Amino acid sequence: MENRRNPRVNRPNTNRNTNSRPQFRPEPDEMVFGIQSVIETLKSDQQIDKLYMEKGLSNPDIQNLAFQNRVTIQRVPVERLDRLTRKNHQGVVCLIAQVQYVKLSNVIADVYERGETPFFLLLDRITDVRNFGAIARTAECTGVQCIVIPGRGAAAINSDAMKTSSGALNHISVCREPELAETIKYLQESGITVVACTEKSSRDLYERSTDLTGPIAVIMGSEEDGISPELLRMADNHVKIPLLGAVGSLNVSVATGVVLYEAVRQRSIPVSAE
Repeated sequence: MENRRNPRVNRPNTNRNTNSRPQFRPEPDEMVFGIQSVIETLKSDQQIDKLYMEKGLSNPDIQNLAFQNRVTIQRVPVERLDRLTRKNHQGVVCLIAQVQYVKLSNVIADVYERGETPFFLLLDRITDVRNFGAIARTAECTGVQCIVIPGRGAAAINSDAMKTSSGALNHISVCREPELAETIKYLQESGITVVACTEKSSRDLYERSTDLTGPIAVIMGSEEDGISPELLRMADNHVKIPLLGAVGSLNVSVATGVVLYEAVRQRSIPVSAE
């Protein structure tokens, strides 16, 4: 993976439905349905982004292959599957990943091997596809080496996400981890400070004591309720973005850009010799 400098322009975009979580209809070439087709896909070298199975349905072949491939099965009502496709899905639908997921351990090893300072981004339940694409674009522009997403409750990395990222997802590593809590522990054991961006913090992002120059992983929380309490407790540091107007929050893609570019600013300041 190449080093990246000189940011381009981020274009946050969101289209929220106030009554429900955003839904998308996959393109036909992104979706595989039917028991045998899904089994063969799991056996192939294609990576699965989402695997939906009807509640109450049991298929040992699919379940075993999913476990071997570290793919989380999401149990959903049959109506959810019917919304994805009107064809005979037999109770199982999978979405093909538009990116190749990588192992976090490999990314960390590569970053240290190249003599770089780790600069990672963890996304806790970001579900809006366009928000995710905009965040990926900013992350790539700011030199983030890796985006980490959870196996469950994250936006699908589909063609819409790829388009919104303006191709950035082709140039940045993406890791999918079963449990972000375990990921945080692993990052901390690897010498990486975990920084949570939350309005619950008493520390302003722009305070002198806020240090984003070392090995860090920034956590950004969901559009609905921010970072989950468990992850907040585990984070090493917490920062908040100052809000001076009447509106009490920022769009998560905009907030991510603010935090990441503050890290870029701090990292660009020469270390004065003592």
